[in-house]
Amino acid sequence: MSPLWVVQAALPHLREQGGGHIIQISSVGGLTVFPLGGGYVASQWALEGLSETLAQEVAAFGIKVTLVEPGSYDTEGYATEDAAGGVTADRNPLYDGLRASFAEFAKTLDLGDPAAAGQAILKIADADNPPLRVFFGIHGDQMVSQVYADRLKTWADWQDLSVQAHGSPGDLGRLNRRPR
Repeated sequence: MSPLWVVQAALPHLREQGGGHIIQISSVGGLTVFPLGGGYVASQWALEGLSETLAQEVAAFGIKVTLVEPGSYDTEGYATEDAAGGVTADRNPLYDGLRASFAEFAKTLDLGDPAAAGQAILKIADADNPPLRVFFGIHGDQMVSQVYADRLKTWADWQDLSVQAHGSPGDLGRLNRRPR
């Protein structure tokens, strides 16, 4: 909830001064998922949705919004015994194999330098036309490109069912006349 509260506190000042730039630190986990990180991933997807909506709502006030989406960085989260990092729930032994597999995978990652990310954030802050989203690190573009390609294929494969689920064209007239 903290990003929401900070935005709520800052917006009156940014609107009053006629502009500004809100930079949110999200994650590649805000666009894709990884095992054992459901709570973290859900929070990042929420931040992504909040920030993209916010960008549309405040653009007329000259306020820009950027989501920084880092990949894997050498931070405290990766320094823990659990590769997913952070605070974890009691471990269910049924997931020990998955946990071990993910920990081995995490060891292979080329972790980014947080200081370099800090310098990059300053460049975004100074940009005349900053992006809504930007990956930080070397893994994001690769990971997310594949995830989106897979999603687009699935949606295309199931398009006929999607249209069927909408109802017949005759039903559309009835739906459009429904009182709101």
